[in-house]
Amino acid sequence: MASATAASGRTRPRFRIERRDAWWAQPLSVILFLGSFSVYAFWAAWVNADYYVEPYLSPLYSPCIAANCVHQMLPIIGQWWTLSPAFLILWVPLGFRATCYYYRKSYYRSFFWSPPACAVPDAAPGYSGETRFPFIFQNAHRYFFWLILIVTAFLWWDTFLAFKFPTGFGVGVGSLIFLVNVILLTLYTLSCHSCRHLCGGGLNLHSAAPLRHRLWMRVSRLNEKHGQYAWYSMLSVALTDMYVRLVATGTIVDFRIL
Repeated sequence: MASATAASGRTRPRFRIERRDAWWAQPLSVILFLGSFSVYAFWAAWVNADYYVEPYLSPLYSPCIAANCVHQMLPIIGQWWTLSPAFLILWVPLGFRATCYYYRKSYYRSFFWSPPACAVPDAAPGYSGETRFPFIFQNAHRYFFWLILIVTAFLWWDTFLAFKFPTGFGVGVGSLIFLVNVILLTLYTLSCHSCRHLCGGGLNLHSAAPLRHRLWMRVSRLNEKHGQYAWYSMLSVALTDMYVRLVATGTIVDFRIL
């Protein structure tokens, strides 16, 4: 009995990490990249300046819905809003990415170490999944999908305007940057798991809905590269905003190709 009690009172030995490869490189790279983008996006939204130079509007400020916007597209928010207009819209793409299945996997492993890699123990002693606050709000991803479709539509309109100069139609370096950016954002949005479920989810027999089945097949092919589109589109948003700022401050000149 005494030996049994002593045995039950012993603590379990900590699981040793026996991996000798650079398993920490991937979570560290996610921390650096995702953290850097978050800091830059917050700073770019906070400064409330140099986000528009005709005909380019930073994607971090689109759609511009406040009356204090330098570029007024939909001034549905009156003069009472005195902060940066980016804060009125930035929560939509932020919420969409924060609840994204791929990003959840990435920042759970990198920031929370849950788990950081195969054969590496979790940092937390227990596991509750996404059943507790605030992680229970991850279920809102399907609703953010509908909101991001609206934002993406405005970004396509901004891209159209990026080819419309005061002298008429033209092509600048910024025009092409905007086009690449909105294409990557569209690919990221359409490759989303919620989009895939919308196209083919809930069907017991795909042959009964051939159109939805074809859409599901195409979105499924996009979904295979959802992670790549996630990082590429995030990088393109930062670079597009940076390009607009450099042109707006006169640091560089927007070279006209046509």
